[in-house]
Amino acid sequence: MSRFRPPGKRLVTTTYRLTPPGWNAGSLSVVAIADLHAGGPDMPIKRISDMIDQTNALRPDLVVLLGDYAATHRFVTKRVPHDAWADHFARLVAPLGVWAILGNHDWLRDVDAVRRAFDKVGIPCLENRAVLLGEGETRFWIAGLGDQKAHWLGGGKFRGEDDLQGTLDQVTTDHPVILLAHEPDIFVRVPSRVCLTLAGHTHGGQIRVPVLWPRFVPSRYGARFAYGHIVETGRHMIVSGGLGTSFVPVRFGMPPEIVQIQIG
Repeated sequence: MSRFRPPGKRLVTTTYRLTPPGWNAGSLSVVAIADLHAGGPDMPIKRISDMIDQTNALRPDLVVLLGDYAATHRFVTKRVPHDAWADHFARLVAPLGVWAILGNHDWLRDVDAVRRAFDKVGIPCLENRAVLLGEGETRFWIAGLGDQKAHWLGGGKFRGEDDLQGTLDQVTTDHPVILLAHEPDIFVRVPSRVCLTLAGHTHGGQIRVPVLWPRFVPSRYGARFAYGHIVETGRHMIVSGGLGTSFVPVRFGMPPEIVQIQIG
C-alpha cells in the first residue's frame, strides 16, 4: 500500500497492489470512491470537483462508488442537491464504466432521489445484481450488494436489502468476481468464489484517537474490518477510509482518501 498526498490538499490517494486467488483476468486498475457525504462544511461542491479531477488523473479502467452520497449529520452547514454531486460523478471517465451501490445513509435520506440522480446521469446502480465486464481473457464479474442496514428497526437493529446468495447466483461463468458492499461486515459470509470485496461505511474509524478509536467504528466486529487490506482464509477485502464524515464533520488520524487498486 502506498499513499500520495497532493501539495496543499488533505485528500490522499491510497494505492493497493495485489493479485488475489482466482484472478485470471489480466491487469485491472480500479478506483473506489466511498462515503462522499456531500454537504458543508467539509464536502462542498468545489471539493467534490477536485476529487473527480484527481480520480480522472489516475486513468482507471473502472470506477466504483460505494454508497452514502449525501451528508446527514446535524452539523451540515450547506446542503448539496443530489443532482449536483451526481453531475460531477458524470464527469468520471473509465473504459469499463462507473458503477454504484447504495449505502445506509442513502436509505436514511431518500433512496428514491438518489436512484433518480444516478439514472439522470446514466450511472448504473447495482442492487443485488451482477454484470459481466471486459472482453476475451480479461472478462470479470462485478457484483453489487444491496445495503445491509437499509431499514432502522430500533434498538440498534436493522433490516437489510442485501441478498448475497441471490447476487452470486447471477454469476454464470467461471470468470473472477469483484463484490461491492457498502458495509464490510458481510465479509464473514463472502465465499472464496469472490476474488475481492470492496467496502466503505466505516470511514476507517474517522476519529482515530489512540486506545479509544475502535469505539468509533460502525461495525459489529470492531477494528477487525475497520480499514485497509484485510485477508482472511485466503479471501481479500479492501475497506476504504472514505471521503466525507458522519455524526460530526471531523476527521482525526484518518484523512479522506480515494482508493486505487491495481489488480494483477
